[in-house]
Amino acid sequence: MKIGLVTPYIYPLPGGVNAHVGFLHQHLRERGHDVRIISSTHGLQRSSEGDIIRIGRGFSVPSNGSVGTLTVSPRFVSQCQDVLEREQFDLLHFHEPFVPFLSLVLLRESTSVNIATFHAYNGWSPAYEFGRRMLAGYARRLDGRIAVSVAARYFIDKYFPGEYKVIPNGVEVERFATARPIERWRDGTPNLLFLGRFEERKGLLVLLKAFRLLRREGRDCRLLVVGNGPQEREARRYIATRRLSGVEMLGRVAEDEKPRWYATADVYVSPATGRESFGIVLLEAMAAGTPIVCSDIHGYKGVVRRGEQALLVPPRDPRALAAAIRELLDDPAERARMGASGHERSLQFGWGRVAERVDDYYRFVVRRLAAQGQLPPGYHAPVPPRPPGQPAQTGAE
Repeated sequence: MKIGLVTPYIYPLPGGVNAHVGFLHQHLRERGHDVRIISSTHGLQRSSEGDIIRIGRGFSVPSNGSVGTLTVSPRFVSQCQDVLEREQFDLLHFHEPFVPFLSLVLLRESTSVNIATFHAYNGWSPAYEFGRRMLAGYARRLDGRIAVSVAARYFIDKYFPGEYKVIPNGVEVERFATARPIERWRDGTPNLLFLGRFEERKGLLVLLKAFRLLRREGRDCRLLVVGNGPQEREARRYIATRRLSGVEMLGRVAEDEKPRWYATADVYVSPATGRESFGIVLLEAMAAGTPIVCSDIHGYKGVVRRGEQALLVPPRDPRALAAAIRELLDDPAERARMGASGHERSLQFGWGRVAERVDDYYRFVVRRLAAQGQLPPGYHAPVPPRPPGQPAQTGAE
């Protein structure tokens, strides 16, 4: 099939959705598909570069406690029509399809098979609550729906009820499993690692408070903080005013350096406060064989198993977080057991397996549409055969 992966965020800028799209592009191509990524521009990028097609201009806006993208163009409709006419996609795969406006215009103009993946989780969305009637017509144009977790499915199903297939995010297991630690930080002092964006929902300030408790009791450990974001000034002020030693603010690191930081850590800590649909950082830590302490929130409980790959603690509770970290620091054998269990579990989330599941779902949706006589006019590829021994179905496979 010829497939267009549509991301409303400016590709390839860092972010969970863009990373997902990038790996899916790579592995779908390895599976024999002709794949393009449709995104927007955010500066001086070319309108087309390799397999990336850019339409409109993206602007960063606050969204779900983080930063999202709003894409606009004075010629959106004609630009989308031109791209669709030129590329002749059999299938368009929209990631967060209701983020304005690139995905919405492409979905409206599409004559292809339309599939969407929903990545987000939140307790309540004012945009969906007040916009569901307007978006209902777009939702009806979706032939298949994927959610990256049970939490993400629960969230989107509240506003747009329907049939959702849960297919998780993936991880490059081998790249993380074979990474070597950074020798500078392997000096005998145990390392705690935080890797993420400095924003309220990631919980960095909660971790700093927990780390302060550990230091006040004389615990010899180090906190490696990798990332940046809007809370950086507040975090640095907290460290300075409390004279908190042992914290290394390391800034952002390149994507290909991340595995070495996980390998350097004795414990990975993710104190997110909520609104996480999945937890890719947990997958990365598990692939690296690093034991985890994380918040007991919906999106994380579908990735790690309590007491097996991670210790889960109530969110926003520095004392509980410090106690869990202390428990692992005091028990090297338990750290080793959890790390091995995490690596074993991460194999289920390898990108090869995830892409295979997505590809199987594409084929299922196409077969279902063909059986119902509803294949759209833009679909020109052969209808995939049903796997041997599999009975005809009308629901999710």
